[in-house]
Amino acid sequence: MTTERTYLDYNATAPVRPAVMEAMARALALTGNPSSVHSEGRTVRRLVEEAREKVAALVGARPQNVIFTSGGSEANNTALTPTLGCCGREEPLALCLVGATEHPSVLEGARFPAHRVERVPVDRQGLADLSWLERRLSRLADERPGGRALVSLQFANNETGVVQPVSEAVRLVHARDGMVHTDAVQAAGKIPIDVAGLGADLMTLSAHKFGGPQGVGALVLGHEAIEIRERLVRGGGQQRGYRAGTENVAGIVGFGVAASLALDEIEDYSARIGALRDRLQDEVRRIAPDAVIFGAGVDRLPNTLAFAVPGLRAETLLMALDLEGVAVSSGSACSSGKVRRSHVLDAMGVARDVAEGALRVSLGWASEEADVTRFATAFAKVAGALISRRAGRQAA
Repeated sequence: MTTERTYLDYNATAPVRPAVMEAMARALALTGNPSSVHSEGRTVRRLVEEAREKVAALVGARPQNVIFTSGGSEANNTALTPTLGCCGREEPLALCLVGATEHPSVLEGARFPAHRVERVPVDRQGLADLSWLERRLSRLADERPGGRALVSLQFANNETGVVQPVSEAVRLVHARDGMVHTDAVQAAGKIPIDVAGLGADLMTLSAHKFGGPQGVGALVLGHEAIEIRERLVRGGGQQRGYRAGTENVAGIVGFGVAASLALDEIEDYSARIGALRDRLQDEVRRIAPDAVIFGAGVDRLPNTLAFAVPGLRAETLLMALDLEGVAVSSGSACSSGKVRRSHVLDAMGVARDVAEGALRVSLGWASEEADVTRFATAFAKVAGALISRRAGRQAA
């Protein structure tokens, strides 16, 4: 077992950037409630609003439309409610349509009754079936004249990195007077995002995916006409009443710094990290020519490689790689540390025996060529031994 570690699980959480830690330490040293009118309160209020501007800039939003939350899951649960309104319309939304490969905090439809939640199927590459979506919206109009849907479609998948056709979905849904929410937790800070150009009504972000702290996220409103009538966290009047509770000043400050750094690096990120990911992919195919690369035929995040080697199980590979000093995952990090077959791959129609071997390797802001080299060395050792063992069993 090696003591040198190589971290390649950025989609679970990215290392906190040094500048973020420094800014948070300075914020923690301050005393003051952002809602207080005295000098101490105004000082920390200014820090919160400066961070709001930085987070807004990352996704092309207006600062007043950024609502800070405890993370992506809270933001998703806040957004997915039948009482979500727009442009003064009072009637509740009739249906919640969510992508079949969404994060668990979206899949269950949040605050919609279970019988009013349906899943939008995906193809074998993991792309949402927009033809199905169009037919379902048309059927809703026939079944319930005037009925509207809320559609939630991930900007990019956390397991495969597949980028969804959100702007096309927005056009379809808005043509039927519906609303669109996109969970951009994995995409933000990795590829350019413009919420206004995209046309989405709501967007979810989370700081810890691109070098900010854990425990802070945001729900971004696409425009001022959005109304969240039934607030998830109620009490005080913080954040224009959209989310009660004293703001997590240090976390929000860290979020802002991470967002600003990510925006500054966004053009270089795709080229640099994408090249590392492509080299990783080449190494996997060299070591295991029969490896299946998930989502390889469509646009993916530049940092994400999800693959499986038929006949090799994920938990065996994970443990062996960990002993070699390499941290990767088998998919989402939201399953209490358990290795289980991916609902994402199930939705994509991946065969059970292949899906059970799925690994996700994800890079980020601190990744270097040496990380790819160490992964390739460890994977060749681990997979080579397992493949040889498998071949021996088959020959016996």
